[in-house]
Amino acid sequence: MNVYNLRSNWKFFLLVCAFAIGASSLWYTNSLVEKLQGEERKKIEIWTEANRMIFTDSDADDTNLDFYLQVIENNTTIPVIVVDVNRQIKFYRNLDSLKVRNINYVNRKLEYMMNKYPPIVIDNPYDIQYIYHDDSSLLYQLRYYPFIQLGIIILFVCVAYFAFNTSRKSEQNKVWAGLSKETAHQLGTPISSLLAITEMLKMQMHDHALVAELEKDVTRLHSITERFSKIGSKPATPMTDVAQAIAHSLNYIRKRSSDRVTISYAPPDEAVIIPLSEPLFSWVIENLCKNALDAVAGSGTILVELKPAQNQVIIDISDTGKGISKSKFKTIFKPGYTTKSRGWGLGLSLTKRIIEDYHNGRIFVLRSEADKGTTFRIVLKG
Repeated sequence: MNVYNLRSNWKFFLLVCAFAIGASSLWYTNSLVEKLQGEERKKIEIWTEANRMIFTDSDADDTNLDFYLQVIENNTTIPVIVVDVNRQIKFYRNLDSLKVRNINYVNRKLEYMMNKYPPIVIDNPYDIQYIYHDDSSLLYQLRYYPFIQLGIIILFVCVAYFAFNTSRKSEQNKVWAGLSKETAHQLGTPISSLLAITEMLKMQMHDHALVAELEKDVTRLHSITERFSKIGSKPATPMTDVAQAIAHSLNYIRKRSSDRVTISYAPPDEAVIIPLSEPLFSWVIENLCKNALDAVAGSGTILVELKPAQNQVIIDISDTGKGISKSKFKTIFKPGYTTKSRGWGLGLSLTKRIIEDYHNGRIFVLRSEADKGTTFRIVLKG
């Protein structure tokens, strides 16, 4: 199984586990809240009964009265408001001590309690009273605790993931830079020798065409070495005609592609000048065109379009190949991802790095359809 598919499966599995843990926590907390609500309702009923007994139990001795008063005094957490039949507030308890001076606050609290729970009626010889109550602050805290807990867990996971991802990306960048520079260093010596040998062959051989081809290949190797040497450090981006840079890259690709593949490109009449590292940008165009050649399987069309726009330049590279699944639009730019039996899967990863890290641009799959082709879009700042 591809490593990126495996990673996606693990992410989905962890997401399901997180959802299951969150749902279980919410269910358990909700069941506790319901039990506590029932207990608080019973406490209010006992508190109501104590109030009623004080007024109605004329035979109660001091011990019973002390007990009733103690029941009333022990309610220090559950907010209650007592009103008469005309809804005039007679008594309240356990409301916010800083706000009770404002009668509007008490009225709003009463309205809220009336809509939340049915009243408990005190029917005493003097009048009829109604007791309304709300949940205690502890019950509110318990109700919102799992959400706060999940929020903290999610925040911690996000911070940890960001730190891990940043560290991993930094390590990957160091590997990229080290591998590229070491490759450039290893190629440098044999290329220098080949350049010297080519100059000797020019003087000794009469077959100038053969020497010219050899010189082109050596020059090409030198260009590849230069590209690798630029990975890992910010390359110079002088003002360059991007239309000509594309044309040069396509000329190289045409010479190495099948006659049954048509590569179309119509550069604009005027030069399109933008900051550009031409050696690296040529690498991008070649990588995309080589992928397009693989996609069309030796027969098809590759269309390259350059579209100057306000403050930016858009480059579309389309092919008539087999297409890319929409689920792979982002995965194909990951290092090591490849659908070929041979290859390291670094071409598109390098392409993305060159465009986004070194030219502050963007590259993405604009559209793709099975057996109809794919279009890659590059957006560069003008």
